[in-house]
Amino acid sequence: MERIYVDHAATSPMHPKVIEKMTEIMTSEFGNPSSIHYFGRGARHIIDEAREELAKSIGAQANEIIFTSGGTEADNHAIFGVAESYKQNGKHIITTTIEHHAVLHACKELEKKGYEVTYLPVDIDGRVAVKDVEKALREDTILVTIMYGNNEVGTIQPIRAIGQLLADHPAKFHTDAVQAYGMGKIDVRELGIDLLSVSAHKINGPKGIGFLYAHKDVKLSSRMFGGEQERKRRAGTENVPSIAGFLESVKIAQLSMEKKRKEYEEYKLAFIKKLTEVEVEFIQNGSLDYSLPHVLNLSFPGTNVEAMLVNLDIAGIAASSGSACTAGTIDPSHVLVAMFGKGSERLQNSIRFSFGLFNTLEQIEKTGEETAKIVKRLTK
Repeated sequence: MERIYVDHAATSPMHPKVIEKMTEIMTSEFGNPSSIHYFGRGARHIIDEAREELAKSIGAQANEIIFTSGGTEADNHAIFGVAESYKQNGKHIITTTIEHHAVLHACKELEKKGYEVTYLPVDIDGRVAVKDVEKALREDTILVTIMYGNNEVGTIQPIRAIGQLLADHPAKFHTDAVQAYGMGKIDVRELGIDLLSVSAHKINGPKGIGFLYAHKDVKLSSRMFGGEQERKRRAGTENVPSIAGFLESVKIAQLSMEKKRKEYEEYKLAFIKKLTEVEVEFIQNGSLDYSLPHVLNLSFPGTNVEAMLVNLDIAGIAASSGSACTAGTIDPSHVLVAMFGKGSERLQNSIRFSFGLFNTLEQIEKTGEETAKIVKRLTK
């Protein structure tokens, strides 16, 4: 049986060229990048090159890139780093109800430390209103953290408009771009972004590596203490092979961005067409106009998310849900709750399909056919 992976928003397979590059570096470069001898300089060169190229990919400067262990650490470093560095200016933070838990749980932790957090609502498409951000802004607001594109429903937020709104306000603007990076052009200068989080394993790179962009004028207290790596902003010996793999995945993503966007949008239409042809009832969760190309979240009335996921897996299809399924219980997705309310049926019957490397149109059409069969069986 062919197994079809349509859960790329959770994690993506590593690109063969990334594996090749990492294997090469692990074989040839073992020096500590902080050492001044030949072996150390070789490792340092790899990091310097990667930092330069990653900065270029978002219109930043090399000294504004901080390597992290992934998106969660990047989010935490941005939020706690700004909170600590600017607390003399105020202790008010603005975010949304649909952020990744790396942001939401960090904000909850800050609330325990005396900070005040405003959690903005979203509309039925999962989009925050710029006027709500404006209304929530106060003199003591030090940070606005709003994700670029949502990991569960794919909705893209009005980042440019929020950046423009904050241009004349001292609050720092952070965006979690983990799901959006590599799917379209991002220029931090044009968008008015002060801090941005990225993770390699969402773009066919290795797990355990990411970066935080922090504008050179942003003060950022350290979260880790030890050596003077990353310009004293993040202690610890750098993960050279993973950084090399990260760079390779970014190079590939930058070259194939437009092709991938068109391909994934074609996949969405093909998937929906299959369901429509056999008259399966479904509703798309999220926006059609403001959406990441690779994420498709669908509600299937009359079904149950656990039964759907189990049946899909039996059919060889790996998809997911915003719900955490445990033994006989479902913890509803906080994103869908924010969009539709606690009583909505969609909390119990929504599935996320997300596309990526190694997927083909034939696979997506087959996934649509198998999904339709399962829905019909479960709704008899």
